[in-house]
Amino acid sequence: MNAKRIRLGALLALLVLVAAAAWRWQAITDWVALRDYTPPTTVSQLAAEDTMTPEAEHLFYVNHPRVVAGASFSSHCPSGSEKTVVLGCYLSPDKGIYVYAVDDPRLTGVEQVTAAHEMLHAAYRRLSSGERSKVDGMLEDYYKHDLTDQRIKDTIAAYQKSEPHDVVNEMHSVFGTEVADLPASLERYYKRYFTNRAAVTTYTANYQNEFTSRQAQIAAYDAQLAALKRQIDGDKTELTAQRSALDAQAAQLQQLKDSGQIAAYNQGVDSYNTAANTYNESLAATKDAINQYNTIVAQRNSIVLEAQELTKELSSSSLPD
Repeated sequence: MNAKRIRLGALLALLVLVAAAAWRWQAITDWVALRDYTPPTTVSQLAAEDTMTPEAEHLFYVNHPRVVAGASFSSHCPSGSEKTVVLGCYLSPDKGIYVYAVDDPRLTGVEQVTAAHEMLHAAYRRLSSGERSKVDGMLEDYYKHDLTDQRIKDTIAAYQKSEPHDVVNEMHSVFGTEVADLPASLERYYKRYFTNRAAVTTYTANYQNEFTSRQAQIAAYDAQLAALKRQIDGDKTELTAQRSALDAQAAQLQQLKDSGQIAAYNQGVDSYNTAANTYNESLAATKDAINQYNTIVAQRNSIVLEAQELTKELSSSSLPD
């Protein structure tokens, strides 16, 4: 019995030593990575705007984050690696964080959310097995029982297809940066990385609104166009009938005139003129409706073009190889 206890004690001591050595090795590795590193202003500004805690800043800076564009970004980040509305990548284990430079003021916030998203990937990798098991449980419980945002659901579904073995890792980054209201347990957990997580989710909401507001406007225009088209089609049918009736009246009046039935002719002229005025008024109204339709089409196409431009700026497939 004593021998078994001795062996068990020795095993536990060995495990403690291994864990301590691993922690010490990580600390040494981090010290080497940060020894001569001074974050560029663009990088430190992202950390400040994301309200990163000292622990989060440490994880962020260990990866020597870079804000880059074009071929420089493409050379480091695999195309389409993220399924959510961020442009960046984390190269595990702690081999770099890259954030795509987005200059369009309408998309202010993309860089901040991307930086926070990728930092959380680095944070997830550092979790101990016990911590990760607990965090995974909270994330999966929220996903299964409380998540209502369809865009986020679609994002996770995309990761389930492309990265089925890394879905919870993605949940960890997506929920932490894109979901404003989380269960209290997850909110407490994310305080480890953000002093004000709402600052990050506000960035998300703001640039998402650039898309959703345009989508809503396009939908409103489509509804107007559909109603106008029904109206114009109906008006054209009515105008055709009125035109046929007028032509028939005109032919009848001509016959009366030719046959010398002047009294009957004069009596029919007033009725014809009234019908002609009605036709001309209907024709003018239809032309106005057509002009309105064409104006709305132009407005809709302008909004569609803006939406396409924004989507292109956030599409890694549009980046040069």
